[in-house]
Amino acid sequence: MSGFRIRPATGADARVLTDMLVEAANWDAARSRARLTVLEDPAVLRYIAGWRRPGDLGCVAEDANGVAVGACWARLFPANAPGAGFVAVGVPELTLGVYPVWRARGAGRALLQELLGMAAEAGATRVSLSVERGNFAHRLYVSEGFTTARQRETADTMVRTLR
Repeated sequence: MSGFRIRPATGADARVLTDMLVEAANWDAARSRARLTVLEDPAVLRYIAGWRRPGDLGCVAEDANGVAVGACWARLFPANAPGAGFVAVGVPELTLGVYPVWRARGAGRALLQELLGMAAEAGATRVSLSVERGNFAHRLYVSEGFTTARQRETADTMVRTLR
């Protein structure tokens, strides 16, 4: 870990998570969408709306000046309103976003590992996510033990069992 520290996300971090949700949605610079366009999509907005509700957990990476550079969080969705990475009731769905300048510097991996530990400590036995196959984060998830549970046209739903 170099140049950043990880801390738990609080209820006051809704803006940070919103920023990182936009970064996660805009992982492909060639298909980048304006912030408002991303956040107008109810399927995307659901990942941060009402943060921090019961069952939500997350962490934030900050640089040496205390400025957020990335975040990873998870929340539960009901079977009648599943997220893109939904696999089952009671399995938190993870979101990870890091500013481009901080990518490939260990922040994403550190955030992911911290979140997995938090989820296990909270009693989760699995976590899930949805990732487009072209996204460089796909390799990160595989390297951290996620396996593909379901393939869609351009994205995979992945699951990681927690010990």
